[in-house]
Amino acid sequence: MSTDLEPGHRRPEGADQPDPEPGGGQRPDRRGRRPGADGGSDPGAGQLAWLLGGALAIAAGTALGWDANSLAQVVTPAPLVRAALVGGSVALGVVLLLSALARLAGDSEDPLPPPAGYESDRDVAGMIRAVRLVFLAVAAFAAAAGWLIGHPLPLVVALVIAGVDVLETSFLLVVVALRSSR
Repeated sequence: MSTDLEPGHRRPEGADQPDPEPGGGQRPDRRGRRPGADGGSDPGAGQLAWLLGGALAIAAGTALGWDANSLAQVVTPAPLVRAALVGGSVALGVVLLLSALARLAGDSEDPLPPPAGYESDRDVAGMIRAVRLVFLAVAAFAAAAGWLIGHPLPLVVALVIAGVDVLETSFLLVVVALRSSR
């Protein structure tokens, strides 16, 4: 055994470490983007806006649930407006669901999972965003059901689903961004 090999390994010491890359040393993900290149992986104003949007949705659902007059006006608008709201919510739900499925499917060329202990190039932030889209699609379908049957409960549930999901996924994205920046 030569002196440049670690005991029990067949590679020279440090050969399992990636070569440093120019431009910050961060490897691009599957789509060829470098972390932080589009502001998507560093916690910033965009993620703060999502957090505030989630809190606003929860607050709106709570306020709407407490005021019966406002709730009746939102749940049972004019029939033509109600039909447009149902159709728009269903269309939005389908678009969100298809977008989420496309993100979750990814474009992995290798059908086999990486070996144990291997650090893969999975786009964790992208998967979290895809899960966010799935829950927003569920919220859109719940809102459509509320307007379709003319009952407030599905609308309040839709706002709570959307708000909690956006808060939760935004928090997870901040954790992923902070963890990947180390």
